[in-house]
Amino acid sequence: TDGRKVLHIEPGLAFGTGTHPTTRMCLRWIARQQAPLGRVLDYGCGSGILAIGAAKFGATEIDAVDIDPAAVESTQINAANNHVSLRTGLPDFVDPAQGAYRVVIANILATPLKVLAPLLCGHVQKGGHLVLAGILERQAQELQEAYAPYLQLQVADTQEGWILMTGQRQA
Repeated sequence: TDGRKVLHIEPGLAFGTGTHPTTRMCLRWIARQQAPLGRVLDYGCGSGILAIGAAKFGATEIDAVDIDPAAVESTQINAANNHVSLRTGLPDFVDPAQGAYRVVIANILATPLKVLAPLLCGHVQKGGHLVLAGILERQAQELQEAYAPYLQLQVADTQEGWILMTGQRQA
């Protein structure tokens, strides 16, 4: 198989049609994973495209959160249209007490990603992966510094001036 899956996305008022380089890099990362995705958190889900992509590639349990209620609604509609099961809501519904995730994906922008470093890393289980996008090439070092107390980030992909950064929590 060539790893292709069909997603039907109507973004409505939310970000995420699959055409932006950051979205494509995240979907490419999801598609290339050899190990099962397991439990996934899509933080800043927009249209839900990454959560839906994770579901199509075998994630077992998916939480998709966004600060924008229109994005949450868009994610619910797109998940139903793609026949995938996921939970979605505002970020406070994903309580850290609910445990950690094998994969945490956040395709937002560099500034909020820096602020969210402790929160996002706190959701990554031991041996799990953090996948960050919405970052320009020139912002790589500042993201690495912001995440250094938690895990080591590296550039995993690059496209049209944007980068995908990933890190793995120590097992």
